[in-house]
Amino acid sequence: MKYMLVTFGGNQEDWEGIAAWSDEDMHRMVEYMRTLNAELEANGELLQAEGLSGPARAFVVRGGDGDKPIVVDGPYAESKEVIAGYWVVDVDSHERVVEIARRASACPGPGGKILNAPIEVHPITGAPDVDPEAMAPYKK
Repeated sequence: MKYMLVTFGGNQEDWEGIAAWSDEDMHRMVEYMRTLNAELEANGELLQAEGLSGPARAFVVRGGDGDKPIVVDGPYAESKEVIAGYWVVDVDSHERVVEIARRASACPGPGGKILNAPIEVHPITGAPDVDPEAMAPYKK
């Protein structure tokens, strides 16, 4: 079963606070994530993993009216927290994805203290089972 695990990085103030982390703290956090990703890759479970830019560089796009989109600075649709990164994994069981999420959440922060960051786990279900004839008007 494939899953997307999403980690959050707080708000703009939190992101700015990361810049104040010591080199040792930053190195510890990065090495922790590299080790986790290397293990998942060696197990054949990691399909993709990426960190994302901070909220100052993110924006929201809505369809708008006609051909003109509505573009708003900041990622805050309805939340104060922003996505910091994600993993896409393919694992054999629910228990395994929970273990991976637990390990991602246990990433060390300043002074080596465990961050206990929330990790959202979303099963990837693929496209919905839809009658192809019902979709015909939408195909180009």
